[in-house]
Amino acid sequence: MAQKRRSKGPGPSQGELLAAEEDLAPTQSASQAPRSLERLSPAQVDQKVSELVQYLLVKDQKKIPIKRADILKNVIKDYRGIYSEIIKRAGRTLQQVFGLQLVEIDPRNHVYILVSNLPRLAVENLKQDDCTAKLGLLTVILSFLFMKGNAAKESAVWEMLRRLRVDPGVRHEVFGDVKKLVTEEFVRQKYLEYNRVPHTDPPEFEFLWGARAVKETSKMQVLRFIAKIQNKDPRAWSTQYTEAAAEEAAVGGLFEDVSTPGGASQGARRRT
Repeated sequence: MAQKRRSKGPGPSQGELLAAEEDLAPTQSASQAPRSLERLSPAQVDQKVSELVQYLLVKDQKKIPIKRADILKNVIKDYRGIYSEIIKRAGRTLQQVFGLQLVEIDPRNHVYILVSNLPRLAVENLKQDDCTAKLGLLTVILSFLFMKGNAAKESAVWEMLRRLRVDPGVRHEVFGDVKKLVTEEFVRQKYLEYNRVPHTDPPEFEFLWGARAVKETSKMQVLRFIAKIQNKDPRAWSTQYTEAAAEEAAVGGLFEDVSTPGGASQGARRRT
C-alpha cells in the first residue's frame, strides 16, 4: 500500500519514518475517515489518542516491536474508521512531548519501533520503567527555557505544557503529578533550578537549567533537537545558534587546553 512521506533526507537505517498520514487501516477509505471523525466528540478522540500514546510507551519500555494488528486489536478497537487520525495525533504527541518517532521496520507486516530524537542525557536517577517518558518531558522544558533566553517564569512553562496536552493541574496518565515531577523531582536531581523571582508579590517563580543538565547535554544538542522536530535548519534561530556555537567553542577549548589530570577529567565530564 502506498504511503506519503514528509521526512527529508535519508531515514533511519533500520526502516523509514512513519509519515504523518499513516496508511489507512484495511477497513477504511480516505472518504470514510472525515465522516467517522464527525460522529465522535473531541473528548472521545483525545482519549483514544492518549491510550495509544501510553500503549506505545509501554511497548517501548520493553523494547518490543509494535504490530499494527496489535494496535488495532488492543487500542483502536471500534475506532477503526479514524485509525489514520489517531496515529497522526499520537505520532505528533510522541514527537513533541517525548522526542520519539514511530519507525516502520517491516513495511510488509506493518511492524514499528520507537526511535529517540532526544539529546543525550544520562538520567541515571530516573526509574528505568518511566525513563523515556520523563526524559522527553524534561527535554521539552530544557528546550523551552533555552529558546526563552535560558529562563522562564513558572506560569509560562505551565502554559507551554498545556498546549502540549500536559496540564500540571491534572494527574497525567504517564507522568502522574506533573507539577511535583517538575518542581521537585527534576529540581532535586539538578536538571532544573526553581527560584523565586526577586521583589514579586505575590511570589513568582522561574525555571533555569540545572547543573546536571549543563553537564549532560549542550545548547547545540537541544537546538538540533528543536530543529529536527520543526524540520528547520538550526541556524534559523540565529541568536540561539550563536549562543550554542559559542558554548561549544568554549567547551572545546577548555577540553583541549586542560593539562592536569583533574582538569582533564572535568573537561571529559562536560562532554558526557
